[in-house]
Amino acid sequence: MKTIKLYSTIILLIIVSTFGLNSAIAQTGQEIAEKVYNRSTPKNGESDMTMTLISSKGKERKRFLHQFFKDYGDTEKSTMFFKSPADVKNTSFMNYSYDDDRDDDQWLYLPALKKVKRISGGSKDDYFMGSDFTYEDMEKRNPNKDNHKLLKTETLGGEECYVIESTPKEEGQYSKRVAWVIKDKWIPLKIEYYDEDEELLKILSITKYEELQGYWIITTQLMENVQREHKTVIGLSNIKIENGIGDAYFTQRAMAKGL
Repeated sequence: MKTIKLYSTIILLIIVSTFGLNSAIAQTGQEIAEKVYNRSTPKNGESDMTMTLISSKGKERKRFLHQFFKDYGDTEKSTMFFKSPADVKNTSFMNYSYDDDRDDDQWLYLPALKKVKRISGGSKDDYFMGSDFTYEDMEKRNPNKDNHKLLKTETLGGEECYVIESTPKEEGQYSKRVAWVIKDKWIPLKIEYYDEDEELLKILSITKYEELQGYWIITTQLMENVQREHKTVIGLSNIKIENGIGDAYFTQRAMAKGL
């Protein structure tokens, strides 16, 4: 299950060099970023998902979804369906990630409009369904779109991490990202997102991950928008992988039909 898929979706980038490392095993930032990007993941699967929105006053709103994903080799497809509460029921979102430098294709189905809407490039900095994840956060970002720099190595949550700074080669939603990547697992344990003024905007924290059938799966993540004091927690449960998901879930027709 790709992390960046709501890896996120999420989404998610990284790096290294020689700080405190044996020069014989030191690697370039690009090599580490590619290891994160190419981390071994299941070819297909599904899971239940809980999205918890937490206001600045601590008020919580929960949304319940089910998601499907499948890796076609040159394209990774995922679809998520909102099951409840009533105000979001039957809404669906679909993402296609490509194994090259192309941007992801994304679609949103809103039952009130009975229409599938394609998410344009200019809308990818919008927040997804009231959460603290933007549409861009939910893409699988190719490491070639950024320049990567090792800042230091550091232990976080009991894990030895490479701390790297990734800056976009072209102007985008964020001026930079700083990520703490678990050595050997190649999971971004924490990511800081900085706005156009290079002020800290959001922090993504991976609070739970587990090994399932030989794959490292992120099961709980927290995105905190420090500027608007809002949080989103994404939790996965009833995870099934390598279960032979078919192609029917990854079409606009399936989005409109729902579960």
